[in-house]
Amino acid sequence: MARKELEEARVRLYQKKDRTRLVIVIGVTLLALFLLIAFLNVFPGPDGAINTALRPGDGPAKRFLSWFVLAIAGFTGPYGFYTARKQKNIKQIERRLPEFLRDVAEAGRFGMTLAEAIVVASSGRYGKLTPEIKKMAAQISWGVPATEALRLFSQRVDTPMVNRVVSIIVKSSDAGGDVADVLTMVSHDAKETQLTEDERKISMSTYIAVIYISFLVFLVTIWILNVTFLPKIKESSQALETQTQLTGTAGQIESPLAANIDAVILGIQIAFFIAAIVHATGDGILAGVLDNGKVANGLRHSFLMLLIALVSFQLI
Repeated sequence: MARKELEEARVRLYQKKDRTRLVIVIGVTLLALFLLIAFLNVFPGPDGAINTALRPGDGPAKRFLSWFVLAIAGFTGPYGFYTARKQKNIKQIERRLPEFLRDVAEAGRFGMTLAEAIVVASSGRYGKLTPEIKKMAAQISWGVPATEALRLFSQRVDTPMVNRVVSIIVKSSDAGGDVADVLTMVSHDAKETQLTEDERKISMSTYIAVIYISFLVFLVTIWILNVTFLPKIKESSQALETQTQLTGTAGQIESPLAANIDAVILGIQIAFFIAAIVHATGDGILAGVLDNGKVANGLRHSFLMLLIALVSFQLI
């Protein structure tokens, strides 16, 4: 019993640690912190006055939106980049998987069992896959069955390709068939799947570039409106006010729009900022879905677009 518990402890020691929960906790903490700062910026200053200057960065509304963007970025950034790094490592593992399966199949043709073939193949070099193979070999050397070591490997990587490959190998081994032939066919199928995925990724990269370009064009359009259209509106309002003062007809033609032109322009700029936030978040998620079909992978794109939008509006 003590030996069995020791072996189980060793297996747990070789389990891959998943830091997803830690990253989510960090992201939620940053989100809550920046949201608190954002809401504190909504309240007026000590003198009780609310700034209504032309530049939205000078008012509490724009300060609130700026901190709100940082709050969203504080959550999407850590989780998005962690997920992307995790997916990249998994892809690197999957990239060398067909080569490993081929070597195990060759060892099996020399009369080795599946467990012996995995241990022999563990001496090879397979990039990011090498530590995972060494874990399987260590587990097998401790008395863990080869099929159970493969199941633990699939749980650590946890991708559709690895789960499918391991499931086929385990069922073939349990059925007592020729595992070498099965490994060869599975290796060929995995390689073909990777080639198809590479072709799809190349095609989707064009659409992702279009998303970034359209977002930048949207920001440039807002910048043009801010430096040309909105100042002209204010100049026209000031000219009209001056004319009414000279002619003495202010009471006859004065309008609410002319009297509150600064507040109107401020509202338009805030609307532009909100539109950019929605645009950045949605476009980033769409880019991730086009990349690999997962929303989590698009959070890093949203993070980058949100920072671009924030810097752009700070410079306006």
